[in-house]
Formats: sequence, structure tokens, C-alpha cells
Amino acid sequence: MKFTETLLDNEVKPVKVVKAELLSDFKIFLIFDDSHQQIVDFYDFLRFSKHESTRKFLNQALFQNFSIVNGNLNWNDYEMCFPIWDLYIGNIVK
Repeated sequence: MKFTETLLDNEVKPVKVVKAELLSDFKIFLIFDDSHQQIVDFYDFLRFSKHESTRKFLNQALFQNFSIVNGNLNWNDYEMCFPIWDLYIGNIVK
């Protein structure tokens, strides 16, 4: 049996991260399944976080150990992840 996805006229298909490459200290180059490309700098988010569990990712060894899981960027089994739209627009610091 083959399943296909049918979208209604007003539905939007969610985007997914398909490639992530560490560029430098805390910058990651992302490619999404709609071919959109974005460079996201995570440094300020990590540096200004009030949570020690987040600031620990200022350690380069921990930060560079990310993966793509179900179309999203993920660190340490969802210990740190971000809304996909924030990654898409490159704004993770609010």
C-alpha cells in the first residue's frame, strides 16, 4: 500500500532541515527541503541563556555534536532543539 500526502489549498507543508554543516565556532549552515539556505549563529543565544543546561553548549565539543532528527536540528536527544521556523529565518534570539 502506498501513502501519499495531499494538502488542501490553504495548508502549508512544514519545512524540514535536510543538511546541517558546522561553519565555525557556533555558526551552522542549514539547507531545508524547499532548498532554502540559512546560516544560524547560536553564540548569543547560548551566551545569554539563563539556564546552565543550555550554556553548557558553549563547550565546542558538546555544540558540534548535533544531528538532524525528524527534520529538525537536535542536540543530545532533544536536550536542545529549536522551532523550525526560527532556524528557517535565522533568528533564534528573541
